[in-house]
Amino acid sequence: VQLQASGGGLVQAGGSLRLSCATSGSPVSLYDMAWFRQAPGKQRAVVGTATTGGRTNYAESVKGRFTISRDYAKNTLSLQMNSLKPEDTAVYYCHARGRNIELWGQGTQVTVSS
Repeated sequence: VQLQASGGGLVQAGGSLRLSCATSGSPVSLYDMAWFRQAPGKQRAVVGTATTGGRTNYAESVKGRFTISRDYAKNTLSLQMNSLKPEDTAVYYCHARGRNIELWGQGTQVTVSS
């Protein structure tokens, strides 16, 4: 099982990006999943989580701007990011935790210019 993240890029402040994380080899429904991010010189921090039961939670800094969702048909976890700010600039990682397994995606760069 692997996590394949995609969708990063460069966007102006106020713009939007959508990140996707595909769980190749296994249904996305099996995992509690999350998005993390790591800005230069800072520790990796959670952006939001999505449980197998459908609950989502978000860091205070992104509440109301970011939305996590699953596509069970495509086995993907998405992160819709709106009203982006320069402080959202970071490498974004998807994470999955299942029974006896923990996975990280390879990271995708998001850069927000002011």
